[in-house]
Amino acid sequence: MDERFLVTGALGCIGAWTVRHLVREGVPVVALDQATDARRLRLIATAEEVAAVRFVQGDITSLDSVEAVLDEHRITHVAHLAALQVPFCRANPPLGALVNVVGTVNVFEAVRRRSDRIWGLAYMSSIGMFDAGDGDPIDGTLRVDAAAHPRTLYGVTKLANEGTARVYWLENGVASVGLRPLTVYGPARDQGLTSGPTRAIGAALLGRSFEIGFGGATLFQFAPDVAAAVVAAARSASGGAEVYNLGGTPASIDDFIATVESEVPEARGRITHTGPGLPFPDRIDDAGSEALGERTWTPLRDGVRRTAALFRERLARGELRPVDVGLE
Repeated sequence: MDERFLVTGALGCIGAWTVRHLVREGVPVVALDQATDARRLRLIATAEEVAAVRFVQGDITSLDSVEAVLDEHRITHVAHLAALQVPFCRANPPLGALVNVVGTVNVFEAVRRRSDRIWGLAYMSSIGMFDAGDGDPIDGTLRVDAAAHPRTLYGVTKLANEGTARVYWLENGVASVGLRPLTVYGPARDQGLTSGPTRAIGAALLGRSFEIGFGGATLFQFAPDVAAAVVAAARSASGGAEVYNLGGTPASIDDFIATVESEVPEARGRITHTGPGLPFPDRIDDAGSEALGERTWTPLRDGVRRTAALFRERLARGELRPVDVGLE
């Protein structure tokens, strides 16, 4: 079977890592994004790997645009990652709903019309559709089938997308797999509500202080691991509208800072945090995700070490700019 992947939102963090993952597998990949700046992909990939990608500027809010790229490149698998994150949905609610909800409907509709040759569809949902109180009343753990009570418009859009996936399966037989990450970290994670931990590492290496805007505890997921799960999900979408919580490393922000200071001596005394914890459950049950195959979640210490090493390498070559780590 000759695979040809389309990655929407390919110039974002998870998108860039997904593209790199596919390139390193030798799989043809088309990177669709409304933006044109591939700085995140260039940060994590070699020049040869970037050159192997077919870039297409396009807007998922246009069904015609989505259909055109699927047809021109004879796509067999879709990894739909394009979305506006919490701050951007809050700043422009109509645009957030247009991109996140209508854009996702367009992707599902375009795939439905080509279900004879598109064999897999994965999309990115989020733990962000849940409220902290949505965990189990006894142990606080978030189950995959928990009822969601979003506190943000972003969360509302992600809940809507899971509903879209379910209806497209029930009415049209379009199979899909949705994934729910929580706090994704690693190189190229430079924006969004939970980007603070990664930005803190970059700031420390650039000689700056940084205050993470939340405290408490969360579930950390190394970006390359999430990308690997996305690819596995697209390949496993053979029936139903499945959705899985992703695993990772549970840790407090204090523990995260201590880990960074241990692995990155330059960070000592530079990283602080303020505010309450994230308004989401921090104990996550990832039961069922074994359907994606054996998943390895990088321990937090290893992920921090690898993040710092990549930043340090780029810095030594004069290739690490403040914008690359989410700083002005």
